[in-house]
Parts: sequence; structure tokens; C-alpha cells
Amino acid sequence: MIDWLTTTVFGKFITTFAISMLPVVELRLGLPYGIAQGLSYPLALAAAVLGNMIPTPFIIVYIRRIFSWLRAHWPALNGLVTRLEKKADTKGETIRRYGFWGLIILVAIPLPGTGAWTGALAAAFLNLRLREAIPAIFIGVCIAAAIMTCLTFGVIHVF
Repeated sequence: MIDWLTTTVFGKFITTFAISMLPVVELRLGLPYGIAQGLSYPLALAAAVLGNMIPTPFIIVYIRRIFSWLRAHWPALNGLVTRLEKKADTKGETIRRYGFWGLIILVAIPLPGTGAWTGALAAAFLNLRLREAIPAIFIGVCIAAAIMTCLTFGVIHVF
């Protein structure tokens, strides 16, 4: 039924885009997935960057309200919300110290616990405006994409 997701270029693009939207894995998994599925590097790169960027403005604008709603309606998730807030505060130290460049660095490093979702979460809790945070997050995502493209290219050609 959904064979087109794995057989057509459009399906592979959409799947790469969707994987790159997910927290934690983001484009760090989406980009290698797209390339492994046979997408050209430029198409996989475009799908991964676009997918990674789509959630960021929504996170920056709405995450505090979402956390507040979760605390009020699902008290069982209070521990998770508290951990996410602490993570944002910890990662926010880099941004407080280095400002715009700190946010770029936080997003650009392709390691667990970094990325666009974490950068957007930290930006939200630091009350950064969209026009300040989005360019830094986008630059960081592009740097992370370049790093992941190089790593993926290297791994494919080594094996």
C-alpha cells in the first residue's frame, strides 16, 4: 500500500523529510537514511534540512504553553517536562555565554543532546525572539548537515 515511500524519489524525499523532523535523531539520521535509500546528495540534503527546520519556530513559540498544559492535564509527565526544562537550562549556558554563536555551535555539533530541537528549546527558555533564534538555528543545521554529509560520504566510500 505505501510502497511508493520506498520506491519513488518523492516517497524517499518525504520519508527523509519526516525522519529529520523527529526529536533526538533529526537530520543526523534523516540525511544518511535518504542517501542510503538512493536519493542524490542535494535532494537528501534539502529534505533533511527542511525537515529539521520545520518544527523549530513552533517549538520556540509554543513549548512553554505545551509544558504548562502537560503539567496541568497529565501530571504523570511532570518528571519528563522537568528533565526537558533542565536540559534547556543546561544547554542555555552556552547560549548565554556566547550568544548567537553559542546557539549555532549547540545546533551544529552532530551529537546526541544537540541539534535544532535542543537549540529551539533553549532559545524558548531564554526568551529569544524568532528573528534572533531562527537564523542561528538554520546556520547550525546547515553546518550539521555538511558534517553529516561528509561523514556519510566517507562511510559509503570506505565500505
